[in-house]
Amino acid sequence: MEIMARTCKSERMNFQRLIARLFVAAGGLFWVAAVLGMDLGYRDKGIVEAAGTAMIPLLITVAALAIGWFYENLAGLLLLVGAVGAVAWGVFAGWGELGIWWLMAGVLIAPTVIAGILFLAAGRMQRICELQE
Repeated sequence: MEIMARTCKSERMNFQRLIARLFVAAGGLFWVAAVLGMDLGYRDKGIVEAAGTAMIPLLITVAALAIGWFYENLAGLLLLVGAVGAVAWGVFAGWGELGIWWLMAGVLIAPTVIAGILFLAAGRMQRICELQE
C-alpha cells in the first residue's frame, strides 16, 4: 500500500474549492467594509467618493473569484504572489509596530495564503482525477 498514492477524491477537491472561494469572498467583503468605514468615518468623504474607493477591493475580489472559478492554479499562484506583495508593501511602507504586522497577518496575509494553497490543492486534485479517467 502506497502512502502517497494519487487517487481521485472529488469530495475533497470540492471542499477545497468551496473553502477557498469563501475565504476570498469573506476577505473581499471585509476589505470593502473596512475601506468604506475608513473613508466615511475618518476621512469625512461623501458616500459616492467612499464607494468609489471601495470599488478597488471589490473589483480585486471579483477578479480573484472569476479567475479561481475557471483557472484554479492561476488563482492560487496570484493569491500567493499577492500575499508576498502585502509583506513587501509592509516592509516598504514601514509597518514598524509588531501589532500592525499581527493585524495584517490575520486579516490579509494568512487568509490570502490559505485561499491560494486551497486553490492549488483543488487544481492538483483536478489533474489527478483527469488522469485517472
